[in-house]
This record gives sequence, structure tokens and C-alpha cells, in this order.
Amino acid sequence: MRLVIIGNGVAGVTTARNVADHDPSIEIRLFGKEPYAYYPRPRLIDYIAGKLPVENLPQYDDAWYQARGIDVQLGQKAVSVDPQARTVAFADGHQEPYDWLVLATGSRAWVPPIPGADRQGVHTLRCLDDAVTLCRGAQRSEPLLILGGGLLGLDTAMALRAYDVDVTVVELLPRLLPRQLDIEGAALLQQAIEARGVRVITGEACSEIVGDTQVRGARLASGRHLPASMVLVSAGVRPRIDLARDAGLACRLGIAVDERMQTSAPSIYAVGDAAEFNDRVWGIIPTALAQARIAAAQIAGQTDATYNDVVPSTTLQVTGIDLTSMGEVNPETGDFHEVRFLDEAAQIYKKLVIRHNTVVGAILLGSRADLAAVNQLVAKGIDVADVKDRLLEPEFDLKGFVRQAGARAP
Repeated sequence: MRLVIIGNGVAGVTTARNVADHDPSIEIRLFGKEPYAYYPRPRLIDYIAGKLPVENLPQYDDAWYQARGIDVQLGQKAVSVDPQARTVAFADGHQEPYDWLVLATGSRAWVPPIPGADRQGVHTLRCLDDAVTLCRGAQRSEPLLILGGGLLGLDTAMALRAYDVDVTVVELLPRLLPRQLDIEGAALLQQAIEARGVRVITGEACSEIVGDTQVRGARLASGRHLPASMVLVSAGVRPRIDLARDAGLACRLGIAVDERMQTSAPSIYAVGDAAEFNDRVWGIIPTALAQARIAAAQIAGQTDATYNDVVPSTTLQVTGIDLTSMGEVNPETGDFHEVRFLDEAAQIYKKLVIRHNTVVGAILLGSRADLAAVNQLVAKGIDVADVKDRLLEPEFDLKGFVRQAGARAP
């Protein structure tokens, strides 16, 4: 029996690894469009920052794949799927038959319809080639503009500071990371980023990227002009659903899947950034890992394995600023209670959101000391009724409380 996986990102490789662990008799063929072996995408930021050489990007060597019987085919672009014939056609003309197919096609960077976005020097960051291009541009030490103050935009901005280049981030919304931070946390984060040499402009839209054939700068909606020799558009991503949609599979924003990661076509699964479950596409690594495990279990015959959405958790990578956001951080409705701790001098901000006496969301900015304990509070739904107002007090033993609560759990 043959499993074909399209996409050698984290979702595709994790699916392959888990199928190999469950049932070594299954023939696994893993196809990737890039000519590079799998590398975790967050490592691109380390590469840009000069902290990781390109040869250390791949997660596994050839021996790792060979030991698991995973046949990796790189530089192979899938162009169509025939669910009736159970074949995948590739750009080089060959067709690959399958018994099971996993679509781990990921996502593509979204570029808003900004006039001038097609000029030379406008880039996105989704793959190693993009990162190499950014580094080469930064080496010229000319002004660089990033449109989008999300996680990727901020990580990239701080990484590019390694080249001592003038970096400006423009964010359309009135504060940074509105999904991951509240007003207080966003203000403190902006202060910390600006203290490290990155200029941040919030509440402004880019109306035009100006220049001739080459980028020379950007004009904001307010009329302000920002010089730049290179523009990075970091405005979010969109799932890659072309293969699935053209094959007649049910698609909305992503490829629609059920709790078994099955699509609307027999023997075809979708995982990771391309998959949509319960009308949601999270586009985060924990989701990709969880979905890959379920698809692999199903393929290996463990049909009782089902998927439940994971609690979203995001981390800023290489800013020199510790930031973790998880769960519900900006509650708007229902009965909830918030606990905060702020130390402006140390640039530390912590917040817990409590509903029905359990922690359902958290912000940890400037310190990772409580991260493991807070993870346990959220994941295990530990009752904090008796201590909820003390949880973030410096003298409170949060780790000890979590440890004792875990020991009491049935």
C-alpha cells in the first residue's frame, strides 16, 4: 500500500514519520516543491539573524529518512490530482499512483492590492530562497520597510537589525499583535522593539509603493513618505487549496476536513496550514503537528483517533524579547476575570484570563519564568478559585501550586 504526501513542511514530514512508526509496511513517498530538505520555518528567522548557517537549517539528514523508509522527492511540483484514478500529476510529466493521499500543501504569502506591489524589491518571506534574497538586500545597508506588524513581520525586523540596516515596520491596526496582546502588552512590546532600533508606525495604511521599476519607498495614507530600497510585505497567508479545489474537493478558506482529517474525497486527507476544521484555519505549528498525528493514525488503521482543536499559542522568536500568548487573551463576552502584573522598569507584563475558575488565556511578555506552569494551568484546566487573585504575585509559588494541583488530580 502506498501513501503519497504532497508537501514536505512540518505537517507533511510529521505525517510521514508517524505513519512509518505505526506501520513500516506502508510505502511512503514524500514530495516537496522546494529543492531543500525539510527545515522548520521558524529557523529562517535564525538564519536571517546570522545565528544559524544554511547547512544547519534541515531538521533531519538523509539517513533519518532512509531509516524510516521515507522516499523523499524534492523539486517536484504537483499540478493535479485525479481522485477517481487515485493519481497525482507532476510538472515534470510523471504521474504518481496512491492508495492514500495527504495534502500538506501549506500556505502562501498574501500581498494586498497595493499599487506598486509588483515593483522590483518587493518581497515576501515563506521559504529559504526568500530569506536569502532578504539577506542580500540587507547587506547593502539601505532602508528597509516591512508592511505588517504581525509575528513574522516583527521577528524579521529584529533579525534584520543584525545587518545594522534601517528598518521600519508599518502596521495598519492601531496596535501590534491585536490577536495575541491586549492594549497594555502591545504598548510595552512596541517600546521594547523601538529600544532595539526598529521604528514602528501603527494605525497607518500603505497607499502606494513608489519608484520606477525598482522600489524607492512607500507613501502612507496620511501622505507621509518613507524611503526604502526593499519592501517586505508581511500581511498574512492564505491556504494553498488549488490542487484540492481543482480536483473537486470541498474547499472554503482551506481544504475542508472532518475530525479524522479526511477531505470530501475517499482516501484523501489534508493537514496543516491548508486544512480547515470547524470553519477554522489556525496556520500554527501545534495545529499542524496534531493534525498530522491524526491523519497518520487513520492511515495506519487506528480509526478511533480523532482531532480536537488545540489551544493556540504563539511565541516571538528572535527579538531578544520573550513573548508567549496562548488561548483567549482579549475576552469580549461571558463571565471572565483578569489578573495582571506589570513591571515597566524590567519590561515585564503578565496577564491571565480566568473563566469558570480556570485559566483560558495568558500573556507572558518579558519573562519565561512562569511559562511551563501557565501552560499546565491552561492545558489541564486546573481550578484556581482559591488563589486566582494571587497567581501572578511575585511571592506566590505558582510552580508549586501547579505541581500540587497536578498531584491531586484523579
